[in-house]
Amino acid sequence: MTRLEVTAADLWATSVSPDSHPVEYLRELLTARGAITVAELMRTEDGTRVWVGGAVTHRQRPATAGGITFLNLEDETGMANVLVSPGLWQRQRLVARTSAALLIRGQVQAGEGVVTLVADRLEHLDLAMTTGPSRDFR
Repeated sequence: MTRLEVTAADLWATSVSPDSHPVEYLRELLTARGAITVAELMRTEDGTRVWVGGAVTHRQRPATAGGITFLNLEDETGMANVLVSPGLWQRQRLVARTSAALLIRGQVQAGEGVVTLVADRLEHLDLAMTTGPSRDFR
């Protein structure tokens, strides 16, 4: 089996892959689209607009957040916090709610050791393998 086939089989059987991450197989495509890794995002200056791609691991909309949805986006280098405004969620609801992976453009909000990507555009990203469902709204 190829590395991709092993990753797909691991994800199918256990929902995890100990040797690779599905997003690493898309890195060339993501780089061509101008996307940076989560590790690079964590070092990006506050206020910079960037693209980041990854698997969606969580979607949360706390009742106290005024309609804001929080996503966790994971790639082969780490996990990023993404903030999606109510307006953006409404405009891109289908993509936001159903995509197992997303390519997200947003503005970096960095301060006090915390980095958040404030999204202004969401695009479906095809992982070409099942990563298991995200943990949504629980």
